[in-house]
Amino acid sequence: MSEAADSKKRTRKHYGAPRYKKQRISRDLEVGMKGILITCNLNERKCTAEAYNLLNEYAENLYGPEKFAEKEDSGSEEDEKEDEDDAEAALKKEVTQMRESTKKGKRRFQAMDSGANNVVFIRTQNLEPDKLVHHILQDLHATKKKKTRVILRMLPVCGTCKAFPEDMEKYLDDFLEPWFKAPAQATYQIAFKARNSSHNKRDDIIKALAAQVGKMNPKNKVDLTNPELTIIVEVIKSVCCVSVVRDYILFRKFNLHEVVKDDAGPNQGSKTSPAAAAAAAAASSDTGAEPSETKGTSECAEAAGPRTEATGNGNTEGGLKNATPAE
Repeated sequence: MSEAADSKKRTRKHYGAPRYKKQRISRDLEVGMKGILITCNLNERKCTAEAYNLLNEYAENLYGPEKFAEKEDSGSEEDEKEDEDDAEAALKKEVTQMRESTKKGKRRFQAMDSGANNVVFIRTQNLEPDKLVHHILQDLHATKKKKTRVILRMLPVCGTCKAFPEDMEKYLDDFLEPWFKAPAQATYQIAFKARNSSHNKRDDIIKALAAQVGKMNPKNKVDLTNPELTIIVEVIKSVCCVSVVRDYILFRKFNLHEVVKDDAGPNQGSKTSPAAAAAAAAASSDTGAEPSETKGTSECAEAAGPRTEATGNGNTEGGLKNATPAE
């Protein structure tokens, strides 16, 4: 009986042996990362695939082919020469290098969990995300060739910090210096958007950020029509993503669907034929009525003084509405 009991105990210990778990690499958006924030419409998996294809296409033009981490192999020089001559072995070696780079988190582009629905964050390594995104939009704007179906907007993230007012103020003091600290000066606007974050008030963040830019150089002026620079601030949960970009209005707020459309006026809707326009003008002259004006809304907020009030709902895609003077 005792031998049987001992065998059962040994069996239980055998099945209950500790299993060594593999170390998991964090896949969440964290402070200190750089990359590209991409918005989509419902299909995040397809958005990620489109992003990989588009980014790799343009990154190879700017930076050349991606270099993968090599795995240490134990073998003679003769074996290495034979492997290089063998096409199948070379392919296996390349696949192994790609897997090793992915495990170590050293790929040029790597999808991360952004923490918000319909938003994908692509982490970048050894490249400038603002330069890459500007290059993509510049090419799409020139060629008018649509290359994506699911991706909506593509925003570079050149810096991240904790999304608390004191942390943001401290981080942005250093981050914004190259563009706004004297003797540098520029016209600017602020595009702000908060997702899954209730402790950041839109108007408070904008006014505080405008005050920082004004302290750096009083000649920095707000311009919502055609600013030289746009400060993009995207808050997701407890992470604040920031960047400073050019041609934000020209590239339709970095919307990949809008940038490939024919250029038109900001308030221009459907095209009107000359005959219809002449008839409308004649009718308005007969009745003495003036043609109605349509006021367009902008997703960028002016960081004005205390005598401003924001119009519209701040939860729309793109961030903020124009700040108009209070009567």
